[in-house]
Amino acid sequence: MKKTLIVEPVICMYMFAYSLYFPLGQQYVYRRIWEETVNSSFRDDDNVSHCELNQSDPIFLKQKEVQEKASLFAMKMDLSGAILNILVAFVLVANGDCCGRKISLILPLVGNLVSSIFLSAMSYYSLPLPLLYALAFSTGFFGGMATFLGGAFAFVVDLCENHKQKTIRIAVVDLIFGLVSGLGGLSSGFILKGIGFTWTFATISLIDMVNIFYVMCFLDDTVRISEGQQQSLMEGLKKTFSQVHALFKSSSFRKRTSIILLLCTFMAYLFTVFGGMSLFTLYELNDPLCWNEIYIGYGSAASTSVSLTSFLGIVVLSQRLRDIYLVFIGIFSYLGGILMAAFANTTLLMLLARVPSLLHFMPIPVLRSMLSKVVLPNEQGALFACIACLEVVTGTISLTAFNSIYAVTVAWFPGFSFLLSAALCIIPLSTLSWLMCATQHQQEYVALVHEEDPVGEETDS
Repeated sequence: MKKTLIVEPVICMYMFAYSLYFPLGQQYVYRRIWEETVNSSFRDDDNVSHCELNQSDPIFLKQKEVQEKASLFAMKMDLSGAILNILVAFVLVANGDCCGRKISLILPLVGNLVSSIFLSAMSYYSLPLPLLYALAFSTGFFGGMATFLGGAFAFVVDLCENHKQKTIRIAVVDLIFGLVSGLGGLSSGFILKGIGFTWTFATISLIDMVNIFYVMCFLDDTVRISEGQQQSLMEGLKKTFSQVHALFKSSSFRKRTSIILLLCTFMAYLFTVFGGMSLFTLYELNDPLCWNEIYIGYGSAASTSVSLTSFLGIVVLSQRLRDIYLVFIGIFSYLGGILMAAFANTTLLMLLARVPSLLHFMPIPVLRSMLSKVVLPNEQGALFACIACLEVVTGTISLTAFNSIYAVTVAWFPGFSFLLSAALCIIPLSTLSWLMCATQHQQEYVALVHEEDPVGEETDS
C-alpha cells in the first residue's frame, strides 16, 4: 500500500475531536456538579442556561458554589495526569529523531479514544465523577496533546527544505488548529443539543478511530528506522536526556542565550493565555451572561477562529517586520481582548471581546519558528521535546493557578483572573525586549545555526 507524507488530515481530525471534547467535558462536569449541589436537574432553554440573577435568592449562592467546585475539579483533573504527560512527551518527541514521528501521533489518539469511550459510558450510566481523576491519570500514559503537538510540528519541520519555509509551514499548521477548533467549537453546542452527551462522546470516539486507521495504514514517517537503531526504554531515556543536555551544553553562549530567552517568552505567554482563556466557559456559564451550550459554541468558535486572522497577520506582516515584532503585536492584541473580557457583562460585549484579540495567536507559531531556526536539523526532536514538555508544565501550572484563583474570586469579581492574566503579560514582554536587545539584526538567530554547523548547510539570504 502506497503511503503519503500528508499529515494535515491527522491534525484536522484530532483538533476537531478535541474541540468537541473540551467544551463538552467542561459542561458535563458543570452540570453534574450542579445537580449534586442544587439537588435538581440542570435546565436550559433556547436563550440562556438555568442561571439565577437575583442575589438574594438561595439558588444564587448555590450557583457560586457550583462555580467554585467546577473550577477546583478542573484543577485536580489537570494535575492527575500532568507528570505522566510530561514524561511521555519528553521521551517520545525527543526520540523521534531516531525512532520516528508516527508514535508521537498514534499514542495521543489512542488516549483520546479511551477518554471519549469512557465519558460516553459515564454519561450513559451516570458513573461517579471522581472516576475522571483515574481516567486523567491513566490517559497520561498516552502523552496527550503535548505529545501530539510536538510530534506534529517535528513532522512538519522535517518536510521543510530551508528556513524560509518554517515560519509559514508552522503558521499553516497553527491555522489548521484554529480553524478546525473553531468549527468544532461552533458545532459542539448544536450537536450536544441534538443528540446529548452520550452520543456526542461516541461520535468523538468514531473520529478518533478513523484517525488512528489513517495514521497506521496511510501515513508514512519522515524518519527511517533500521533494526540497528532500535533501542530499549532505558537507552532511549538516556539518549533523550543527553540530546537535550547537548542542545544547551554544546551551544555557543549567543545561541544558548537565544534559546533560553525564546523558551522563557514562549512559556510566559502560554501561561497567561492558557490561564485566561481556559476560564471563558465557566465565566460564560455564570451570571450575568448565563450562556447555554449554543452560545458557548459561538464563543468557542469566535475564540479559536482568530487563528485565521493571526495567520493572515503573519503572512502580511512578516513581509515587512521581523519575527520578534510579530510577537510583540500578538501580545498586545491579547492584552486588549482579555481586558475587555474582564468587564464584559452582556453577550454582545463578551463576543466583541474577541475582536481586539484577532492577532493574539501570532506569537505561538512565530516563537516555534524562531526556536526551530536556532538549532541544527538533528536537534529538532530534542527542541520540540523541550517545547512539548514545557507546554505541559506551563499549561498544568497555569490551569491549576487560574482555576484556584477563579474559585476564590468568583463570588466578588469573576473578571479578576482576566485582569491578572493581563498583568502577567509584562513577563513575556520583558523577556522579548531582552531578546531584541541581544539580537542585533533580523536573521541573527538563523546565523547561530551556521556558526556551529561544520557541514555548511544552505543559508537563506
